[in-house]
Amino acid sequence: MTDRHPLRPPLPGPSVEHRAAPTMAHPAGDPLVSATAQPAAVALPLVAAVARGVALVVVLPVRLLWELIAAAGRLLHRLFWPPLAWCARHLVWLPLVWVGRALAWVARTLVWLPLVWAGRGLAWVARTVVWLPLVWVGRGLAWVARTLVWLPLVWLASALAWVARTVIWFPLVWLARRALRPPLVALGRALAWLAEQLVLRPLSWLGAALAPVGRLLRRAVGALDRALNAAFVGLLRGLWWLVAGSGRLLVAAVLGAWRTAGWLLRQLYRLVLRPLGTGLRWLWRHTVLPLLRGVRWVWSVTVVPVARGLRAVWRATVAPVARWVRQSVLDPARLGAREVLNALGLRR
Repeated sequence: MTDRHPLRPPLPGPSVEHRAAPTMAHPAGDPLVSATAQPAAVALPLVAAVARGVALVVVLPVRLLWELIAAAGRLLHRLFWPPLAWCARHLVWLPLVWVGRALAWVARTLVWLPLVWAGRGLAWVARTVVWLPLVWVGRGLAWVARTLVWLPLVWLASALAWVARTVIWFPLVWLARRALRPPLVALGRALAWLAEQLVLRPLSWLGAALAPVGRLLRRAVGALDRALNAAFVGLLRGLWWLVAGSGRLLVAAVLGAWRTAGWLLRQLYRLVLRPLGTGLRWLWRHTVLPLLRGVRWVWSVTVVPVARGLRAVWRATVAPVARWVRQSVLDPARLGAREVLNALGLRR
């Protein structure tokens, strides 16, 4: 038997210090009691010490830096924002607004309204001096071409067609049907009857005995037939010559009408178109060209100097102010914001 006290679990309720006090009353030479009591007494203070150290080393500097940056931002906002806003409003925005209104007034009064008036004047001149005379000339030319060229040609063609139909074609048809066909038919029938009664039948009777005579008669009939054919061919050639002569007459009439129309067109060009073109050219040289030159001179005297003056005023007033604002206000503000963002680690 030994005099060691048996191990008991700690009772609930007392704190760590009260639980550790009875264990400290045991002898120092008891290793089991020391090994079981030391972790319960040291675990919680170690975690708290580590957390406090992390808070002091990491969280507190970040919090202080954030408060410092917020205070600096509020100070900069209080000290620099009102002057910057006043400078931006009175030195940049109001001059720009005034210059914009002045430019708009100058552009409207000296550029837009003169251009509108000049455009209306040019439109009136173009409509009154150029377009309406051209319309009248076109209508006159159309009327002249229709009245002096087209209608005479139509009437001439109608007259030639009526003449060719009435004087040439109908007489030829009547001659062929009434005058030539019945005599030719009667002649043919008579010749056929005579040949049949006087030649064929006697020849048929005397054919066996008078074969040589029949051959001679047949030759005579062939010669008569050739003579009749030659007469008919001559008659057809005469008719063809008559038709060809009428065709030549018709072609000559058409050529005469064409030459007459050409002479009329040449006279129309010489008497109407050429003086009209000369008048339009003189009108263009003495009205439109001086008007265009006057508009160009007014533009060079009024609009160009005003534009150059506005450009010089812009370069002398607005450009230096904008350059100073950019170099003295905007660039330092942008660099400061970039440095702050770099210091905070918010810029990549």
